[in-house]
Amino acid sequence: MDNELLLTNDIEIRRRNNLIGRIAKAWQLYLLLFVPLVYLIVFKYIPMYGVQIAFKNYNVNLGIMGSEWVGLKYFLKFFSNYQFTRLIRNTLIISFYSLIAGLPVSVIIALTLNCVKVEKFKKLVQTVTYLPHFISVVVLVGMMYQIFNPIIGTYGNVYRILFGKEAPNIMGIPESFFHMYVWSGVWQNMGWDSIIYLAALSAVDTELYESAKIDGASRLKIMLAIDLPSIMPTVIIMLILRCGHFMNIGYEKILLMQNSFNLNYSEVIQTYVYKVGLKLNGDYSYATAIGLFNSVINLILITVVNKVSKKVGDTSLW
Repeated sequence: MDNELLLTNDIEIRRRNNLIGRIAKAWQLYLLLFVPLVYLIVFKYIPMYGVQIAFKNYNVNLGIMGSEWVGLKYFLKFFSNYQFTRLIRNTLIISFYSLIAGLPVSVIIALTLNCVKVEKFKKLVQTVTYLPHFISVVVLVGMMYQIFNPIIGTYGNVYRILFGKEAPNIMGIPESFFHMYVWSGVWQNMGWDSIIYLAALSAVDTELYESAKIDGASRLKIMLAIDLPSIMPTVIIMLILRCGHFMNIGYEKILLMQNSFNLNYSEVIQTYVYKVGLKLNGDYSYATAIGLFNSVINLILITVVNKVSKKVGDTSLW
């Protein structure tokens, strides 16, 4: 028994020394890893401690630990809220609309740019499509209000020339909110989102293209038979990742586009949390409960989609 114990301890010591040796050899890489690791701990894991106020009647003076436990009170309050159905509906519509509109456009841009042989033209198109990603949300919405102004905007002037009358205020039409929000986002991010697909296409074996050309395949057939299948695993991974944020819609852009006309269509979970938790009455427990509910739905979605993807196509995150 003593010999076995000594042998076990010796193996453990060797493993530890090997680990320390590997870290010492590549300490620069571990140093680079340290920064994002600290970021995750400080901004992702430590704030989880405060999630418990969703189950408490949080009082700033008493603190988190001193506040009274109320169980599922605030969850039930949200479920029974008259705005619950509208918030869920708007969030789902905007998220699903953004997904089915944005993902194909990015893939099409990547496939199209991959066919371009003139490098200067290709780089020009890439630059033009990438640039909108770096425009701030405030500037983007300001541009939308200027362009779609029915009196002095480009939209208003073109409409007046074509039809000879004043253009309707498209930003004030409630039903147009979904389209304005989604397609402005597609325009802003389509080039940036296509980068990862272009990277995947660059890894395709060139011999496949040569074989297809010898067989007489057209450029469209090559795109459908080689390019698209080659990036499908990447597309599926990106789809799974997006499902993990399906219920998370940036509230900044919506708040900037929101007005009294489109409120029934533009109010989503994130804007409601902002108004309840910060803007109106500072009900932190209620806002945290809504946010926690939203996160649980995202977790369920990414787990289900990942499992389905793994069974159907053998591509998954885990």
